[in-house]
Amino acid sequence: MDSQPVIKSPQLTNADLERLAYLRSLQPARSNVLRASSRGDKIADVVTNIVGSWRFIIIQSCLLTIWIILNIMALVHHWDPYPFILLNLALSFQAAYATPFILMSQNRQSTIDRENAQQDLDCDIKAEMEIELLHEKLDSLRTKEIADLYLLIQSQSQTIARIEKLLAK
Repeated sequence: MDSQPVIKSPQLTNADLERLAYLRSLQPARSNVLRASSRGDKIADVVTNIVGSWRFIIIQSCLLTIWIILNIMALVHHWDPYPFILLNLALSFQAAYATPFILMSQNRQSTIDRENAQQDLDCDIKAEMEIELLHEKLDSLRTKEIADLYLLIQSQSQTIARIEKLLAK
């Protein structure tokens, strides 16, 4: 971090300037949550990606259709007759087993989203304060330039007045 002079600002308070110094000291925005994930977090993400895919839905739909057709059309042995209690049990087990994985993955994603939102907020606040400081610097330069031009005009007016006096004589 290059040392930048602290500018006393009528619009930015001391607290704002301290926050700006803190924001300048931060590293560029990166998500540390992704690097700090545990094995369980990674497993939850993998399971959620599989269960939440079209491939899984299509395969499961085909298996359910085959199960129902085989149990309805079976000529000799119906291993799961019409209300399909065994199928209901299997689907309930699957839902009960997959739900915690999905919730863990959602919680992890919420944490990542909160961290990213905080980084975005910090970046936006820093940019706003930097822009405010730039406006103040430009206003200061403009004021100084106007003062310099005013002095130059006064000097030229005095020179013109002396030349006119010399010419009048």
